[in-house]
This record gives sequence, C-alpha cells and structure tokens, in this order.
Amino acid sequence: MKQRIIILGSGISSLSASCYLAQQGYDVTIYEKNATVGGRARQLKKEGFTFDIGPTWYWMPDVFERFFADFGKKPSDYYNLKKLSPAYSVYFDTLDFVTIADNLDVIAQTFESIEKGSGAQLKEFIDEAKSNYDIAIKELVYRPGESVFELVTTQTMTKVGQFFGNISKDIRKRFKNKRLVSILEFPVLFLGAKPSDTPSFYSFMNFADFGLGTWHPENGMYSVVLAMETLARELGVKIVTDANVSKILVDNSIAKAVMIKGQSIEAEIIVSGADYHHTETLLDNQYRKYSEKYWDKKTFAPSSLLFYVGFDKKIANTEHHTLFFDTDFDLHAKEIYDNPKWPENPLFYASFPSKTDASAAPEGKEAGIFLIPLAPGIEDTPELREKYFEKIITRLEKLTDQDVRKNIIFKESFCLNDFVNDYNSYKGNAYGLANTLMQTAFLRPKLKSPKVKNLYFTGQLTVPGPGVPPALISGKLVAGLIEKHTPKNAEPPQKQPI
Repeated sequence: MKQRIIILGSGISSLSASCYLAQQGYDVTIYEKNATVGGRARQLKKEGFTFDIGPTWYWMPDVFERFFADFGKKPSDYYNLKKLSPAYSVYFDTLDFVTIADNLDVIAQTFESIEKGSGAQLKEFIDEAKSNYDIAIKELVYRPGESVFELVTTQTMTKVGQFFGNISKDIRKRFKNKRLVSILEFPVLFLGAKPSDTPSFYSFMNFADFGLGTWHPENGMYSVVLAMETLARELGVKIVTDANVSKILVDNSIAKAVMIKGQSIEAEIIVSGADYHHTETLLDNQYRKYSEKYWDKKTFAPSSLLFYVGFDKKIANTEHHTLFFDTDFDLHAKEIYDNPKWPENPLFYASFPSKTDASAAPEGKEAGIFLIPLAPGIEDTPELREKYFEKIITRLEKLTDQDVRKNIIFKESFCLNDFVNDYNSYKGNAYGLANTLMQTAFLRPKLKSPKVKNLYFTGQLTVPGPGVPPALISGKLVAGLIEKHTPKNAEPPQKQPI
C-alpha cells in the first residue's frame, strides 16, 4: 500500500513537489483553496483578453528544462517558447528609452553608446556573473538548506568575499551612467531585496538576464502551470480544488491529517506549499516553530499593485516588457524597505503580452498588465488603487507620447488585500522572503518542520527563495528530503483516533 501525502496549495512549488513525490511512488493529493490551480500564477480571462495574474517573466530556461528532464520530458512537450527580441525596454524620459537586445554583443554596443568603455566592462561583468550562475543555479540552489556546510565548496571558497559585498557597490565601481546602473540593478529585484542589501554573488541574475535572455511561453506563463498540472496527473497525482485546509491535526508531535470543510483527511506525510506563516497558524501553538516576532523582523520582498487592462487599440512605443524608471530608484526602494508607505513617485512595469502572443487579446486590441512594487503590510483601499492607476497612466501617456486613457475598455486590480484573501499571504507580500545575506540558504525557514514529524514546507518563504525557477527547485528539494527521511519500506501506520 502506497504511503499517502497531502499537499496544501497548487502553486508551482506544490506542483513540482507533487511530480517528484508521485515519481517516488507516493499516493499524492493536492488540496487547493481556490477554484483553479496555479496559486499566484493563476490566469484572468475577460472579454476575449487573457492575463497572467502573477509571474510574467520567463527567465532561466535551463531550470525549466532540468525539471521536465527529470521526468523524461521537455518543455516543448507541453508548450512553445519564443525568445523575445528585444528582451525589454527601459524608459527614463519622454520617448527616451534604452532597448535591451536579445544577445550580449548588441547589449554591449548599446552600453558603449551611452558610456565610453562600458561595453567591455559589461562583458567582463557578465563573465563573472556567468561563473556565479554556474555555481549557484547548477549546484548550490539544489541543496536543501539544512546546514551552512552546503555552501562550503572549493568553488564558493574562491568567492567568499562576494557574500559580504553588495550588488549596488559592485555595479557603481564599473559603471557611472545612472541609466546603466539602474538597468543592471533591475534583475536582482526578482530576489526581493534592495541591490544594496543583495550580496555580490547574486550577480548571477545579470547573467540570467543578458546571458540567457527573456522568453515567452505561448498562451502566457499559465502554460507552465497547465504543463505541470498535466505532468502531475500523468504521474497519478490527484488535485482537488475549492478545498481550503482549516487545520493540520497533530498527535504526539506527528502530523496525522488535515481538516477540510469539517472533514478529517488522513495522510502519512503533509507538505505545505501555502504561505509558511499561514500554515503554522493551522497548527496548535506548541507545534509552531516561528513566532510572530520572528516573522515581523524578517525582510520581506515587496507586495504589488497590479492592473489588468483591456485596450481597444494597440499601444505604441512599448515592448512586450517595458520598465518605467523615470523616477528615483533609491527613493522608491526606501519607501518599500526603510519607511514603508505608498510611494510618492513609483517606478512601474508594464507588460503587453499581445505584442507577442495573439491569444492575449482580440485582433487590433492590446492586453496591458501594470505593476507597482509596494511595501507589504500597508493600507490598501479602492481609492488608493484608483489614485495610483491615474499616476501611472498619466506617465505612460507622457513618456510614450500617446493618448491611451480613452481607449481603456476595462481594468481589474489586484493588491495587498487580494494577496491576503486569495493566498493567505503574510502582510500581503507578493514574492516571499527577500534573499539578503542573513536570509540565504540555511538561514531561511526550514523545509522540514523541526517540531512536527512528517510535516514539510515548500515555496517562496523557504529554500531557495522567491521566483518561478526557485519554486520549481523548492518542490524538488522537499521531495528529496521526504525521500531521505522516510524509509522506502515503511508501511503506513495503523489508523489512530485523532
């Protein structure tokens, strides 16, 4: 008889874990509180438009390839990928933008045209970033964060100084032009911390950007979710939606069951891909490892105000991915991390997937996704959302020199309150714990509960960190720990009264 595993949530880390665990021979069932799978990577369809609610960037294609290869598959078995050319553009003033090409040679030429000598500096910087990438993404991030010694290798010892420097200083030593600095600091924002708080070693994100490029899966990032769901079901995973877990039942410090709609459902092992903080609130106090004080002291990645907008015309002077850095980068960062409040003049990001993918909008129309990074835990009201929509639409019109407001068919928003309501997200954060020096690897919340036997965690609040590729990896890591700590010949225990 197969041992039973219950997984809370159907986000990317949960789907990943389910595939590996099913492959190992477990009887796996996912319980998802929402009506559709995907967690934060869900999809919105409205009036012929299709939007990715969550992630919109497809970086590190090698991580996706490695995931599917573990099951004898390829991404192309499930979805089609297109490399974006150009990758994205960055606005600094009215019709004043820098376009990032799809290969390093052209990017270096662009840098050189802005700052003499920066082309050669860029190539040298990206060579170092590639070296870090080869160590980090091909090796270190596939370790489960159980010990500091996981970070100690012959390769990392040569780079130990990079763990105590920071990205911001490193970039400013090489590049003086503020625009180039902003462009090079941008990729580490995916790690959730300020560049000045991000260790130098994390320059591997710059190689992910300029070295590996930016891609788009046909029909959007939700194609990845659907691919993983299909693979999971092919492996025998059962998925139940509209099934909110209200309690994790523990007996004698052993996880035994979950409560869903008043019913107790038993399993030998429980894995939570839901918000880590929320999951521990489903336990009685004596079984919680991390206190409210612990979570309150942690540095969280930002939340977001998102808008999903249908336009009745094509939007000019923009790329599929367009960044608007016409305001003070450092000030906005301070308003997220140092003095949490709504930013006065926020940077923002816009995605127009219909520029690449015809399925995203009806013919002749444009789907627009807008994102403003925000501090978690601040006030969220309809009035504030509307105020900030007006701010960014006004700037979009000015910077791209066009009228678009009158062409809006509809708009939907998603912000802190929605992150809390839909995902039980701590303080409404969007991306989990930031990857600062003191929140890296073994210093993050543990994959395996230290207090409850047979209870495990996966996702962006644990190892290795925020982002879609790390979520894929996190699922593999937790499955590996379960295999390590659960003997293959173990028989399911006899049912005990809860």
